[in-house]
Order: sequence, then structure tokens, then C-alpha cells
Amino acid sequence: MKRLAIYILTNHKNGTLYTGVTSNLPKRIYEHKNEITKGFTAKYDCKTLVYFEIFDDMENAIAREKQIKGGSRKKKIDLIKSINPEWNDLYDNITS
Repeated sequence: MKRLAIYILTNHKNGTLYTGVTSNLPKRIYEHKNEITKGFTAKYDCKTLVYFEIFDDMENAIAREKQIKGGSRKKKIDLIKSINPEWNDLYDNITS
């Protein structure tokens, strides 16, 4: 099922953060988890989905991604804690 979304991955609680945007959230997270595409997330082992937001159109999703990327690390951590204080992997939430 396709879902326009922004998402944040980490390698562990309070660890390295990666923010991305996609038109197919379950597929993209699967790719990160299985290191199908090499890059930042593979290099830093960012495989845990700790935050996501769903959008109706890509323009709004991209704007939100830029807003999050432009924010401080503290703002990103506060955003994660607002919905996922334990930093649990939310992957099962998007695949069930």
C-alpha cells in the first residue's frame, strides 16, 4: 500500500538520525532495513523507524521534510518523543 510520508530513522535511542520522504513508506523502510540502497542509513546503521507522518500529496510531504531537516537535533528528538517516547521501532505499525 502506497503512503506518502516523511520519516525518521535511527540506529539506537538518541543516536544518529536520518530524515527522509517517500511515496511508499513500507517499501522504503524495508529497503533501509535490508541495506538495499547504500548511503547514509547503511553507513550509520539507521534501521529503526521512530517517527513518521502521512500526507495526501508529495508537495506537502517535501515541505515538511525540509522543515524537519532544517530544525535542530533537539527539535527532532522532541518530535520523536512526542509520539514515541520509548523510541520503539514503528515498522510493524506501517506493515500491518
